[in-house]
Amino acid sequence: MSELAGRAVTRNEVSRWEREVRIVTPFWQHHYAKSHDVDLGDIQAAVAEARAARRRAAKGGEAVRRRDFIVGAASLAVPLGVAEEPRSGQVGHSDLDRLRRRTARLRRLDDVLGGGDTAPVYAAEVESTERLLRDSSYTTEVGRGLHVLLAEQMQQAGWAAFDHGDHRQARSFYDDSRRAAEEAGARDLAGNALAYSAYQQTTTTKRGTADADASYEVAREAASPRVSALLLSRKAWAHAVAGDAKQADAALAMAREAIEQPNDRADPDWVFWVDAAEIDIMAGRCWTELARPLRAVPVLERVLGDFDDTCARDKSLYLTWLATSYLQAREVEQSAATLTRAHDLAAGVASTRPAARICAVARNLDRHRDLPEVAAVLDLVRA
Repeated sequence: MSELAGRAVTRNEVSRWEREVRIVTPFWQHHYAKSHDVDLGDIQAAVAEARAARRRAAKGGEAVRRRDFIVGAASLAVPLGVAEEPRSGQVGHSDLDRLRRRTARLRRLDDVLGGGDTAPVYAAEVESTERLLRDSSYTTEVGRGLHVLLAEQMQQAGWAAFDHGDHRQARSFYDDSRRAAEEAGARDLAGNALAYSAYQQTTTTKRGTADADASYEVAREAASPRVSALLLSRKAWAHAVAGDAKQADAALAMAREAIEQPNDRADPDWVFWVDAAEIDIMAGRCWTELARPLRAVPVLERVLGDFDDTCARDKSLYLTWLATSYLQAREVEQSAATLTRAHDLAAGVASTRPAARICAVARNLDRHRDLPEVAAVLDLVRA
């Protein structure tokens, strides 16, 4: 694997593409072609369309088309083959490093694609690593690294299955991930598997506090500040869904303290996206669940104002909580306008979660259907 193929595009770079501060450069065009084994001509054609979109921008309505271009460009990477396995049957440190880089690159597809697109890719990576563990030879140290990698990949696959609405498959991946992490002695990853499970439970059963509490306790001694912030924010969410404001606020305060701590060690790649803004978004969602719109609205407005449309699934979801908070504050027209924006962003996203959230908010808006703004968004949702 070349040095070029080992590099990964960052969220900031994708943001620049979406906002057309930069069009995808020849460097990144060749990077994607080489890293993901796709035809360079297809990528160049997509870039040409982006340049044409820039010229059409003055005509209006281009924001969604620019988003769709980024999603389309990213989707060129989806029909991947599985990782190349060592021909000798012996897995060494260089092979493990190559597989880690590949996993990090594939993880970033979740920024712009839904689980319906990524689930087959992530599941195939799990199968490939399981095959290596079963059929190859390796040292004890490399074997531990492969188990850590497998635990990460299972969490990716579980998340994609959850996002696609396959809850049985998601639970299976999360349980297997925890076992693989525990076998490798990776307590932070084992804690994260529990946090994923808790998050799923808040969606399916409105429970999850037990696993959320356990996730932090399992991981706390091994967790970096960013990992701690992630687990604590999910703990806060589980308690907010359960209606426990005291526990939710305490966990949020600890998450903010963790994310602001100086960190003298490298974070695992699976928390690359966790920052103060993510903690703020979680806080706004928690306060919405706890019916505290005066606290939720300002933080959600502020953070979502800077949130890229490229990350359409996540932004659409977060906007539904803002729409709910507006409704709680009796700002019905603003709630309807925000839900309309969420609906527009969710168009074409291969995820079941935005549609479910949009329908839930629409049901709450229905009693105000005599207002033109509400009637218009209800027609959109029901179309």
